[in-house]
Amino acid sequence: MKLATLKIGGVEKAAIRAPHGYVLLEALGHRWPADLLSLLRGGALESLTAWYREGGEQALLALPATAVETAEFAPLYREPAKIWGIGMNYVAEESELASVPAGEEPVGFMKPTTALIGPGEAIRIPAGCGEITAEAELAIVIGREARGIAEAEAPGVVAGFTTALDMTASDIHARNPRFLTRAKSFDTFLSIGPELVTVDEAGDVLDLQVETALGGVVRHRNRIRNMRFRPWYTVAFHAAFMTLLPGDIILTGTPGAVVIRDGDVVECRIGGLAPLVNPAVAVSIAAVSR
Repeated sequence: MKLATLKIGGVEKAAIRAPHGYVLLEALGHRWPADLLSLLRGGALESLTAWYREGGEQALLALPATAVETAEFAPLYREPAKIWGIGMNYVAEESELASVPAGEEPVGFMKPTTALIGPGEAIRIPAGCGEITAEAELAIVIGREARGIAEAEAPGVVAGFTTALDMTASDIHARNPRFLTRAKSFDTFLSIGPELVTVDEAGDVLDLQVETALGGVVRHRNRIRNMRFRPWYTVAFHAAFMTLLPGDIILTGTPGAVVIRDGDVVECRIGGLAPLVNPAVAVSIAAVSR
């Protein structure tokens, strides 16, 4: 099952992918919330998935839908409790994983919800901040509260996966590694969506390929199986030191970054999901001096 959030008359509403387009959840009656974050936090995803499997997919055909070509997407939701990311997570070939030192841990950072935008929204390139990069990533969406779980239990607490673009003011980060969180926290520096694919439909997540594209040209690609820290381990790792809540987002690293400038169009492409596409626009920001 694939879910999205559409902009309908200025309101952001959850929708489910059907063969003829996107059907709003509110069209299914009052059985489920009309926004995805409430769906996750209320524990209703499981019943929606069961309905979909047990004939709901066919029932959608009788309902009005927004065509894929004309859909205006919002981010899946705007205010998750936490957005966590890890970096430097890919190797070139799976065989290289054998040389990853035992006990190595992910490099982590957090991003504010004010950084979050959706498909088609402009990534604002702040003047005076130097080079800005964009990274295509697989994002994990948490579906159930989790704390102190085993890696084997991780699939049971994950709602699904989505496409993400993670931006960084790389010159700020280069000045001091401790500036990483600031470098990643500018407004519009995280785009997610347009689709959330549930775990049951994603198949073997290790087979998914992630691509960073700029101007329609793929610049970097790699497969999830070439991650140092694969998705289920990453979920269990974070749940070992903090409580994961429904709607939390974990970014899993990128196969490669691209420098973005005013007028560029950057994409995250992951097999089986609609691509995430965002333009870049230069803006001025107020200077702070001492």
